[in-house]
Amino acid sequence: MTNRFEKVVSLSEALTHFRDGMTLLAGGFGGVGNPPTLIQGILDKGVRDLTLISNDTAFPHIGIGKLVTEKRVKKVIASHIGSNPNAGAQMTAGELEVEFCPQGILAERVRAGGVGLGGILSDVGIGTIAEKGKQKVVLDGKEYLLETPLTAEVAIVHAKKADRFGNLVFDTSARNFNPLVAMAGDITIVEANEIVEVGMIDPEEIVTPGVFVNFIVQSEGVNWQWAWEK
Repeated sequence: MTNRFEKVVSLSEALTHFRDGMTLLAGGFGGVGNPPTLIQGILDKGVRDLTLISNDTAFPHIGIGKLVTEKRVKKVIASHIGSNPNAGAQMTAGELEVEFCPQGILAERVRAGGVGLGGILSDVGIGTIAEKGKQKVVLDGKEYLLETPLTAEVAIVHAKKADRFGNLVFDTSARNFNPLVAMAGDITIVEANEIVEVGMIDPEEIVTPGVFVNFIVQSEGVNWQWAWEK
């Protein structure tokens, strides 16, 4: 009998959850913490017109930067895009819509989406062009901007280790946005470098509990030398 808590699936099964025009949340920063096997799978499947929410757009041929380079993304919500010149060129040409958000505010918007908050209040950007189109709230005589929560149809996460129930351990700085992203997807798909049996991870090591994870796929790794040479 299949264990209902078993979350390990094949890459092909995981890819059934991706479609044209969807909203995608991705963990990672500068490509580190991006799930390479899932991203390559999205490319191979031909998925396009994505709304991508991520800390940045990585590099042209690394991580989610490949989705931008291949023009699979129609809109990106990120803290910056400077490390990927293709993103800047597409924005300037009107081919890519970009919504910039300060890194800390972006993290809090994703967290708010993950825990079900209606938004967060911030005074960052008051009196600047950053307040355009945003609702203002006055609290105890001080003015704030209402920053809306961010969620996605699918969130993709890269973990160092996962057990078969979806409890996750991350690899040092590759942790970055991944725990927040894991909370904010309608469906969360984890790519893990190592998949172990339940009970083989010390509970004190677990950063993201399996309750936030729907599916796990085995990572096939990435050839970083090839990626940088590109």
